[in-house]
Amino acid sequence: MQETGCPPTTSKSKLRFETVDFADIPAQSDLFLRYQSNPLDLEKYYPSAISSHVDVANRIPEVLGAYSVDREALCKILDEQNRDFGAGAKTFENIDLLGGDDTVAILTGQQAGLFTGPLYTIYKALSAIKMATCFRERGLKAVPVFWAATEDHDFDEISRAFILGHGGEQIEFKLGRPAESEGLPVGEIPIADTFAEEIKDLSSFLPPTEFKDDLVDGLSEIWMPGRTIGEAFCRHIQRLFENYGLIVVDPLDVQLKKLVAPIYVEAATRSEEIVGALVDRSAELESDGFRPQVLITPDYFPLFYHTDDGVRRALRQKTDGKYRVTETKLEFSGAELADLALNEPARFTPGVMLRPVVQDYLFPTVCYFGGGAEISYFAQNSEVYRILERPVTTILHRQSFTVIDTKHARTLEKYDLDFVDLFGGFESLLPQIVERFVNPASSRLFANAEEEVNIELDRLDLELSRIDPTLAANLATRRRKILYHISALRKKFHGVQIERDEVVNRQLKSLFASLWPGGQLQERSVNVESFTARYGPYFIDWIYDSIDLGERGHRLLYL
Repeated sequence: MQETGCPPTTSKSKLRFETVDFADIPAQSDLFLRYQSNPLDLEKYYPSAISSHVDVANRIPEVLGAYSVDREALCKILDEQNRDFGAGAKTFENIDLLGGDDTVAILTGQQAGLFTGPLYTIYKALSAIKMATCFRERGLKAVPVFWAATEDHDFDEISRAFILGHGGEQIEFKLGRPAESEGLPVGEIPIADTFAEEIKDLSSFLPPTEFKDDLVDGLSEIWMPGRTIGEAFCRHIQRLFENYGLIVVDPLDVQLKKLVAPIYVEAATRSEEIVGALVDRSAELESDGFRPQVLITPDYFPLFYHTDDGVRRALRQKTDGKYRVTETKLEFSGAELADLALNEPARFTPGVMLRPVVQDYLFPTVCYFGGGAEISYFAQNSEVYRILERPVTTILHRQSFTVIDTKHARTLEKYDLDFVDLFGGFESLLPQIVERFVNPASSRLFANAEEEVNIELDRLDLELSRIDPTLAANLATRRRKILYHISALRKKFHGVQIERDEVVNRQLKSLFASLWPGGQLQERSVNVESFTARYGPYFIDWIYDSIDLGERGHRLLYL
């Protein structure tokens, strides 16, 4: 085994950073926060937890020892897929490297979202690429692999993309769903003819930069009508990472399913053990004060079944022990499902609890980069690894950024705001903005009025208390109502002032649309092309150079 010390990340980025602890960001799960702060403290849920990313390399012997897939067959499929996706030369060098018995894979993946979906898809890919580079710098053979989750069926979730327009507003683009595609995996759904016009419209929303025309032309070529969403997504990923050697895999490939058939068979054969362990694990998590990410019921089955028309349907166990394909009359015994999985693996796709095991059966996976929800999944599906006697893969949180361009940095500075001030929402900022920067004179009138009213009510309270205590109690109730009405009027005043001041209103709305859209982190909704339209391919390079694998917080990246 080679030396395991990974050189510290030496970022070439000249950009300015600030770090925000995830504990200070709303809506983070307790399990995720605990894992980020001290993963070793949760070893019973994460048996392969490590204290630092540099320790991942220690898993190489275990991973290689458990790996049995035919690398030559795998690499042949990957070569064909990535040629279809328009991959660059470095990708094929990495596929060749993966063919060697001493090479491991750094995995990540995401649903096949429109225009690659939210920014966190990009951060996942770059995290895996950076880790593979770290391994290579230490003389260890590793390649980055991106699993395109084309088997998923949540069309509504993947069909939207939000791009920031030249005025700072969010522009929504949406794929229509052909009626005949109902129930199909998203990767097999064709792009509607009408979408070509929507892409043309994109040009009018983007800032007039030297990169705009090439961007629109590229999207028109990739997301062309008739092409499937899965293929377009994979092509788009390879366009963005052409020079980074990323290997993209589409799991809907029939030949790939033949390679993973043994793990399908094992999962079908031992499904009752798997479900029992998952139900127990959910109870264990709840007893420790955590909320299980996925609801597992006793009738659960770890694989989905594809009917003759290609529709993906769940399997549910009946009281007689057989399994029913939902919304059909099809029923199978466990042995029949195992036999089908062996002979017709294209009939099946793994559920969320089995998918990581399938990925790590197909690839010699030494670690996986995921988001907070995936980290929570792994607390449950580590039991699936145990039942199927597979090495439990180490999961690491992907890098996390909010990109703040010069315009929004100036707005924050102008109004004396910190990024965390946005968490309370647009309305919460109005009082300080109006009272300090928009109309301080009128704001003082409200303050003076409240003060004077309180003074006079205090005098009246003293007098009423002397005359009759019940009158004083009645005054207390009415005081609250009086002050409530003054406060409500003050709030309306703030809203009117902001609406009337077009510059301030536009600046603040643009700030929220970019940095805290819809009350969540930028990376969870804003699409990467919002920034490539402004900065071209350099944006991807800047993010890559800014990655620090040892950083466990959320970083503000100032362009």
